[in-house]
Amino acid sequence: MTKRLAGLIAVLMAVGVCTAHADVRLPKVFSDHAVLQRILPLVVWGSAEPGEKIKVAVGGQTASTSAGANGVWRVTLKPLKGPGPLEMVVTGKNTVTVKDLLVGDVWLCSGQSNMEWSLRNTDTGHQTTAAASNSMIRLLHVTAGQSGQPQTDIGNTWNVCNPQTVGNFSAVAYFFGRAIQEEVGIPIGLIANAWGGTAIEPWTSPDAWKGIEELARLNPNPSGHGHIYNGRVAPLAPYGIRGAIWYQGETNGGDDDIYYHKMRGLIGCWRQAWGVYSDKRAGKGGKPSEYEFPFYFVQLANFQGANDNPAGGDGWAKIRMAQFRAMTIPKTGMATIIDIGEPGDIHPRNKEDVGKRLAFWALAKDYGKSRLVYSGPLYKSMKAQGSKVHIAFDCAGSGLMIGRKEGHGPAVEAKAVGGEAPKLKRFAVAGEDKKWFWADAVIDGSTVVVSSTNVPSPAAVRYAFSMNPEGCNLYNKEGLPASPFRTDTW
Repeated sequence: MTKRLAGLIAVLMAVGVCTAHADVRLPKVFSDHAVLQRILPLVVWGSAEPGEKIKVAVGGQTASTSAGANGVWRVTLKPLKGPGPLEMVVTGKNTVTVKDLLVGDVWLCSGQSNMEWSLRNTDTGHQTTAAASNSMIRLLHVTAGQSGQPQTDIGNTWNVCNPQTVGNFSAVAYFFGRAIQEEVGIPIGLIANAWGGTAIEPWTSPDAWKGIEELARLNPNPSGHGHIYNGRVAPLAPYGIRGAIWYQGETNGGDDDIYYHKMRGLIGCWRQAWGVYSDKRAGKGGKPSEYEFPFYFVQLANFQGANDNPAGGDGWAKIRMAQFRAMTIPKTGMATIIDIGEPGDIHPRNKEDVGKRLAFWALAKDYGKSRLVYSGPLYKSMKAQGSKVHIAFDCAGSGLMIGRKEGHGPAVEAKAVGGEAPKLKRFAVAGEDKKWFWADAVIDGSTVVVSSTNVPSPAAVRYAFSMNPEGCNLYNKEGLPASPFRTDTW
């Protein structure tokens, strides 16, 4: 190559870089076919030449600003009216037009492999994928990598939901979004942002643990703390979302109550990233702002072999208790799936019930379906009376029942087999000596009465407190399973 040719190429490359830098750019989350969040102010941002004047027009509104010294610009418009479709036109030295935008609700769907699990690989994958044409559902499948520093963009764009785009999309996210869209009728945007085999730590911002006493003493650096957050979560904020769903915990399966505090860190940092949990927005006393998005998560399913020890406590039993406790975090909810796991497979193929059970929480709490029974029985309190313990529950629905779960959908009431009436299983009881025995348990209205001839003065009860509490069968009459629980802190 001659020196003259090399010099010409260098000049052309420099001109190209300058031209590219001067162009108005939007992050890829603002692509054709996107769903823009309704109700909330619309925040739009991007890059341009420093000082360049920018105008954004969408939905009959316009907003203007200038790019800062670092080339970054941002505008905020009033909430849009839906459902669309709309166009967004961003004008600077060049013009960017984003087409086929809908206005509805956007949900961030994250976690590890069970959230990542594709629709085509579920037990109904072929027929569900073939029937999944719905232009009111839009899909964004995030595949960005990790980073030591917060990133500003992802490499993925939105797609309209159809058999060609949904097959490799998150099954849980799709079933969740489909249930809401069919019930409410508005456009739904689903951001599938999951990564198989990942712990909770990389999804959490590096500074999130500093304000949590129980975590501050831990060293997050063997875990890649914050690296997925930097590469996959930070680039999305503050794109408007209605809320988040989360299916993770298998990689943290050895955690006990510390996982509850890790969830505090995760949820807090995500809400802070979207500007909904700051002192300024929350007001005095640190109360959550009105825009604090809900966070619904999945309790781990039954897995591996059954444990015949009534004390339980093996495998994932303790992390499930941490997940149960996480419901004390404001605006959270938990889908119990202790009845749909597969002993030999960490990836249950029934993802439809998972997505629907998450959707029940959203429909009841966020979409005005207040009469909907959104959860199975959740332990509330215990009262010992002589040799018996009375267990009370929240979310008992229209009553408790001994259930039988087969296939998809709600469980049905178990019937007598061979003349033998069904019995509640997997209840254990102990006295102050902390010796555990399998218990007799019977339904009494909206409570369960637990007893054992081996424990004349019961002090504590456990239910389904093992890795795979095979045969656990307490449900409400709406067919949703009771969450595992323990009344002790031993």
